[in-house]
Amino acid sequence: MPGNKITAALDIKNQKVRRDIEEVISSIEKILVKEFGSNLPFDLLILEIGDDLEKNFRLVQSIQASGQVGEVFLTSSRLEPDLLIKALRTGVKEFIPQPVNKEEVRKILLGFIERLEHSRLADRKEAGKGKIINVLGSKGGVGTTTIAVNLATSLVKGSPRPASVVLLDMNLIFGEIPLFLNIQPEFNWAEVARNISRLDSHYLMSILSRHSTGIYVLPPPTGLDEINVATPDIIERILELMRKNFDFIIIDSGQPLDEVSLKILEISDLVFLISVLSLPGLTNVKRLLWTFAKLGYPQNGQIKIIINRYHKKSLISLKEAEGTLNQKIFGLVENDYLTTMSAINQGKSLEMIAPKAEVTKNIKNLASSLVGSKIG
Repeated sequence: MPGNKITAALDIKNQKVRRDIEEVISSIEKILVKEFGSNLPFDLLILEIGDDLEKNFRLVQSIQASGQVGEVFLTSSRLEPDLLIKALRTGVKEFIPQPVNKEEVRKILLGFIERLEHSRLADRKEAGKGKIINVLGSKGGVGTTTIAVNLATSLVKGSPRPASVVLLDMNLIFGEIPLFLNIQPEFNWAEVARNISRLDSHYLMSILSRHSTGIYVLPPPTGLDEINVATPDIIERILELMRKNFDFIIIDSGQPLDEVSLKILEISDLVFLISVLSLPGLTNVKRLLWTFAKLGYPQNGQIKIIINRYHKKSLISLKEAEGTLNQKIFGLVENDYLTTMSAINQGKSLEMIAPKAEVTKNIKNLASSLVGSKIG
């Protein structure tokens, strides 16, 4: 049916190149060529690059920002490395050299069709499938990253089937998840934010790093010049797509309360607010609970207080803490400095180095509360 066709537009001045590409497209039943410039949305635009590279790339960026086109391919007789790098950084998915190799163009187009159909299938799945779990620290140094990382690695072993889990590091300056897992990701969420027009399920999965435990990781940018590229709308788009592809999205939010972190709070299904049994920690928890109530999100029952580095002989008892906060403590994580630091220094999860330790069992219990069954 015509409504199911993939629409493509060509903006190519070289008539020989245009005829060659049209010939390849005509051999692929699923693609329908339409006139470019009709203000209609297109799934694909194939654009020829001329002599004025700056002007051409400004046009590409303008087209992408308009939302009128799904993907942009470029074609040119010029093959300078700078041009190809610029194309990649602009978010162009494919580059077709001239003269045209028809078989290569056919492969490129078939790959595009596969990506688009995968994305459409994901969009047809039930929206809001995955749960967003926001791990938020009451202050610095309370062990937020330790709990986020080990919660994610515990969830992936869930029952009756392993859960699909992605771990998102929103610590803008001090993100340490790659260190905790001993990985060197090639991409970070700043890369996604810069190429938001390309965002679909295929692109998302291609930039995530997969850890040996089975979890996927999207770390923060490493440079200070990149920390402001994400906006609340961009982060919301990333998270909503993650919902469609994963059972659980675990966010290590750190401590900031800026526009982006407030957007994450707004759309989170559950917030694990991490503290220790100290006066500064509990005071900050109380302030945060008051702030959340004033802002109207998260709603009552969505915030679960977790006491990390718990010791039975703490100067402040659990009863005193609950009285101060006027809220029950949801979970306790034992104080086990040696085991925890050993895991961090080795870049491994607690399960990998001390599966029977109390601290490991405590975090597994938190994971069990999310899946509704015991994680062994």
